[in-house]
Amino acid sequence: MTDKQLSEILKYSSPSELYIVTWNNLLKLLITPFKVRVLVDLEGFGLGEVAWVDEVKVTIELKTVFIIKGRAYNYHYFDILEPTLE
Repeated sequence: MTDKQLSEILKYSSPSELYIVTWNNLLKLLITPFKVRVLVDLEGFGLGEVAWVDEVKVTIELKTVFIIKGRAYNYHYFDILEPTLE
């Protein structure tokens, strides 16, 4: 992928928004910060711990990463906790 192609893709992304598909196939927009549960032991986080995602970024390989406490983590290490509707 060229730098120009990458810049075209990234101009539509936002570090403060993430679209997800819910368990019942609804498209939902999450705005940062949002909560996640840690699925594996990570440096700085234990299994099952809850953390807040500050930003959502994309790597040059187009992989999604969550920025938590200033550090980047691959999204697949976390389970997104949907906010409850009150």
